[in-house]
Amino acid sequence: MSLQFVVDGLLAGSMIGLGAIGVTLTYSILRFSNFAHGDFMAWGAYATLAVVGAIGAMFGKVAPIAPLSFGWPLIAALFIGMAITGLLALLLDLVLFARLRAKGQAIIVVMASFGASMALRSLLEFIFTSRPTYFSRAIQIAMPVGFGIRITPDQIALLLLTAVLVLGVHLLMTRTQTGRSMQALSQNAALARIVGIDVAKVVRVTWIIGGALACVAGVMIGILIQIRPFMGFDMLLPMFAAAILGGIGSVPGAVLGGLIIGMAEAGAVQLIGAEWRAAVSFIILMAVLFVRPVGLFGVRER
Repeated sequence: MSLQFVVDGLLAGSMIGLGAIGVTLTYSILRFSNFAHGDFMAWGAYATLAVVGAIGAMFGKVAPIAPLSFGWPLIAALFIGMAITGLLALLLDLVLFARLRAKGQAIIVVMASFGASMALRSLLEFIFTSRPTYFSRAIQIAMPVGFGIRITPDQIALLLLTAVLVLGVHLLMTRTQTGRSMQALSQNAALARIVGIDVAKVVRVTWIIGGALACVAGVMIGILIQIRPFMGFDMLLPMFAAAILGGIGSVPGAVLGGLIIGMAEAGAVQLIGAEWRAAVSFIILMAVLFVRPVGLFGVRER
């Protein structure tokens, strides 16, 4: 049996895990499920694509960095796209979510995020149409690495990028004052305010990190598959499953949950058919939650 599903699962899990970090931070700190998070992925991918187009208009055609399918314009555009998506998330909170949170009705904020999700997706369709597009149409030759596994240079680069980003977020959360403030706010918001933690700053950082990582996940999907307005919506359920499976508030848990969901989906495609992809991942989710309801790295509230 070919072990190609391992690479496919790692790649899918990386995209899901990066998105799930934003979901788990938003839920643990702001106490609501943000259904618009998947659309941040799509907006990040399209923003990056637009910046790549602008760079191409200014500098002309740029050769890709061998052996990758893309060159420095996409790398530069990714950083700009991350900033744009982080600001979009921040703006959405300022205009909509913060005002509703002040009223103290969590369900209203959740429903508002669902409406914002549809609005963001419709706006993307209006601006860019629903026709799929691509960062590059170049076809890469996958390299055999043994055990029936083949992998492309793009896939290797994106897996390494995921590892660097996850390590960076983990160090931010555990080694910096901002990260410790985020953890304190997620554990006890009232006490965090009493000890003088700048709650508004923590909320801003949470949105920026979540939006930026969603952009990276969207660009990964764009490089490996395609870019379309519904790309983030399709990732929404796996992202929430990964966040719950890993334990709400845990960055390593969100990433591990994403990898488990990704591997389960890829294995299901190879063993029993693509139509069972989502079902298998949620069966695993339910099985784990029956045994440990707080998830793999979650802490029971006292």
